[in-house]
Amino acid sequence: MNPVAVHRVTFECVSRFALIRRESGDGFSGRRIVNSRGRNRPTRRLHAVTANLITSADSFEVGRLIGSYGFMNVTSYSGLQSGAEFEYKSDDIGRLKAQDIGEGGVKIRLYEGRISQGPFRGTPIVFKVYPGQRAGGVEADMMAANELNAHSFLQSSKYLPDNLLILVGGFETQFGEQWLAFRDGGKNSAADYARTASEKTSRARSQGVWNPYEKELAMKRRRNFVIKILQGAMKGLAFMHDKDRLHQSLGPSSIVLNTPAEREAIYLIPRLRDLAFSVDISPSRLDEGATSGALSEQLWQRATASGAFTVFEKRAFGIADDIYEAGLLFAYLAFVPFCEAGVMDSISLQRLLENTFRLDIEAVREYCSADERLEEAVKFLDLGDRAGWELLQAMLYADHRKRPVAEAVLSHRFLNGVVN
Repeated sequence: MNPVAVHRVTFECVSRFALIRRESGDGFSGRRIVNSRGRNRPTRRLHAVTANLITSADSFEVGRLIGSYGFMNVTSYSGLQSGAEFEYKSDDIGRLKAQDIGEGGVKIRLYEGRISQGPFRGTPIVFKVYPGQRAGGVEADMMAANELNAHSFLQSSKYLPDNLLILVGGFETQFGEQWLAFRDGGKNSAADYARTASEKTSRARSQGVWNPYEKELAMKRRRNFVIKILQGAMKGLAFMHDKDRLHQSLGPSSIVLNTPAEREAIYLIPRLRDLAFSVDISPSRLDEGATSGALSEQLWQRATASGAFTVFEKRAFGIADDIYEAGLLFAYLAFVPFCEAGVMDSISLQRLLENTFRLDIEAVREYCSADERLEEAVKFLDLGDRAGWELLQAMLYADHRKRPVAEAVLSHRFLNGVVN
């Protein structure tokens, strides 16, 4: 599926979905979206691909700004240089899309809100706002279109897991911004949780001797919470792959949590979001040659470079690419929450894995075991006779053909009973 931006947004929809024509007459006024009486300042509703989506701006109320972020773009291992030959500069981060973790140029804003009309009146939502073409270029419109289409297709399934954020509707403002409305699945991401957990570790250690009993209890809760995040993320990813959709932007910021409290792990529901780079890998689409879209161009270039030429080889490569992203997510959640603030972050962790040790996870373990600052992370991955390291190696194999599918990751012993 290759949505192309025409004027503001044109959605290329799956044929069984009906298009809803744009309508004018709705304006954007302050915190409440209302009709602009006496003004000729039209807005355009998003094309909807299912009748269940709310496309009237009058049906929503906008609350406070929650925050903003750029999309993570994490791609497969491609034989990076190591040691002194590799020079990293902080201003390169936006250009690391081919082989590193980077933040894209399109900046997303998040707002609180609620549905103000109809049978779901009062339902809390979160608005995800894509900038118009003037600020975000054609790419922003294409990303909004792709995300809407991906959610609409997945939500047409008879069975929908809890681990996918639900799109309830959207609209376009007179300024060309695309506002997508999602059911409120929580304000905190897995990245927010990891930072908070790391800061708690720093505070506890700065206060002197950490009571061994309290420390073990805290680490036990933390291990359980992280496992539940990983389980939820992989359930969502398994569902997407079963429906022939890749995520392609999987990272700690793309998982939203309904609670960040480790004591409430029993109630935790992690949900996948950020489907702007999602790719349709159904055999029929790949057989039609639908591998030239701007949002998936790098994926298929890497697939070809890896020897994936047939429809089923490309499909398998795409799934393995998502698993690699999930492996980096696993590594992030295995290290960052268990270390003091500043000891490890996503960039330094990926450089450690890819550049320094060339994805040799056994060598990574040996290195980390010698650093007392990483002690709790090593203990976590050592559970079940080093089951965590085993799973991490499987997900991060340089040869994409050796990586497990999402269902196999879910059934691995590290995610099933090792942590208790």
